[in-house]
Amino acid sequence: MKRPLYFFHNKVLLKCLIIVLSLLLGSALFLLKSYKGETHFKIKKRDTFSEINRLTDIGDVFYDHFKYDSAFIYYNKAQLICDPKINPTEYVYALSSIAELQQQQGNYIASEATVTETLPYLKYIKDPMYSWLIYNTQGINYTNNEDYNNAIIYFRKAIKLKTNTWRKCMALNNLAIVYIHQKRYYEVKELLEMLSLQKNISKFNVPNNIEYAFTVDNLGYCYYKLGDSRALNCFYEGLKIRHQLKSTDGLTANYIHLSFFFQKTNRALAEAYALEGYKTAAKIKSVSGQINTLNLIIKSSEGDVLKKHALEYIQLNDSMDITRKKSKNQFADIKYTFKKDKEENLQLKAQKAENELQLERQTTRNIISYIIILFIIILITLLCFYLTSKSTKEKNEAIYKSEIRISKKLHDELANDVYQTLTFAKNRDIELTENKEQLLNNLQLIYSRTRNISRENATIETNEKYTAALKEMINGFNTPDINLLLSGIETIAWNKIEENKKITVYRVLQELLVNMKKHSYAPLVSISFKRADQNIIINYTDNGKGTDINTITLKNGIHNIETRLLAIKATIDIDSAPEKGFKVFLKIPLQ
Repeated sequence: MKRPLYFFHNKVLLKCLIIVLSLLLGSALFLLKSYKGETHFKIKKRDTFSEINRLTDIGDVFYDHFKYDSAFIYYNKAQLICDPKINPTEYVYALSSIAELQQQQGNYIASEATVTETLPYLKYIKDPMYSWLIYNTQGINYTNNEDYNNAIIYFRKAIKLKTNTWRKCMALNNLAIVYIHQKRYYEVKELLEMLSLQKNISKFNVPNNIEYAFTVDNLGYCYYKLGDSRALNCFYEGLKIRHQLKSTDGLTANYIHLSFFFQKTNRALAEAYALEGYKTAAKIKSVSGQINTLNLIIKSSEGDVLKKHALEYIQLNDSMDITRKKSKNQFADIKYTFKKDKEENLQLKAQKAENELQLERQTTRNIISYIIILFIIILITLLCFYLTSKSTKEKNEAIYKSEIRISKKLHDELANDVYQTLTFAKNRDIELTENKEQLLNNLQLIYSRTRNISRENATIETNEKYTAALKEMINGFNTPDINLLLSGIETIAWNKIEENKKITVYRVLQELLVNMKKHSYAPLVSISFKRADQNIIINYTDNGKGTDINTITLKNGIHNIETRLLAIKATIDIDSAPEKGFKVFLKIPLQ
């Protein structure tokens, strides 16, 4: 009768865990794969963001080179493809740039309308710089439209924002200009005197000290209106700062203020400053600056000089009107062209809404997938912890059982013999030859059994000496009462076999031979080795007492054999019956 090898060490639990993990992992992979086809939405969003930045960068380049019509086209393209809720920063920046272009052309009403479109989306932008930009631009629009009350409201909003010092200074200067238009000179004086005391603005080595130049220049104009003699010093201080910085920013206005100051007291000097202002305005291509300075030159000059500058004034004024009208018409044409684009983009916005829905679904699937993956990781961690703990427990149990087994062997096989030998030596005359020989035989038997126990638990050589060690162990059971036949051991290339498999073969055969000696009392034992495909086949046969296969208990060493073979994925078949001997078939995989 044959008894196959069965392993039940928490196998059902492990299988269930593996199945659960496989299902969870499969679900996660399915979800990840299912939205792979939707990744183009993210890519599209990223591409849209890049396109917006590209268009605004081009618009900035044209703006810096005074090509306002081209700049308008690119800013308008950028704002058209923006989704204000997804790209609020880019949307606000594009529209604020358009509003500034409209200011350049004197179209303050259109600029005001453009800025108003941005107001609902400022709450989505964390950086206060963009809110400051919008509020300041709107304040300038209201100032030029002579709506001073609303201008004050927006400049004050800009001032309250948590921005850097030079932005606050610029907004305060713009507020001071509104007060000057309202002839609130004493309030302007108080405000600008306070600004002029800011040391971090007034130092020449500070990058934003150009704002201090604006401050003292505007303060000087306020003093001039109030008849304060400090006006001239303020004008000169502002002029000195701009010359040191080699900056033309506000330089024309500085010269205009000086020309105003000397208009009644020194007409020649007033004309000289007006001419310097005119040269500066011409250099920076400011038509309005040229017209304002020519107006002062005309008031300060006479004769042919007056006639010359009067003609220039008329020509520039006409040119400015023509250019302004042309620019307005050109911007109107551009806006009309883009109206069609906007209508065509309604379908794109609908597609965007659908994309947002898909992205929301994708996000939900992502979250579910991450939860599943996290759950899998936790399960794997728990499983590893369980298996590690189980392995440690099994090792400790194996050590404990090994110690019990060795102790039992020492007690069963040696203790009684040692006691009988001691009794024999105590009660017999060991001087007699026959008693002495008997004592020596007993001691030899005790030594032999001690050596066998030691060999059973000794370290096994797994190097090139393995074959010799295995043969020595097997031949150790070859006694006058036991005839042991060994074949095929040299045909196996043991040096190519894994170390743990060699140890297992050694211990299994040792266990079989020990069981044979203790239980079977077989006079003849045969062990054969051969290689078949990628396996080692070992046949063990003895003609001992045999046993009923159904009555084999875990105490007779079979359990130890099965445990060792389980670790290397080997198989075992046992065939035995009472008085029919004992046969074992071992199949050990090489891979």
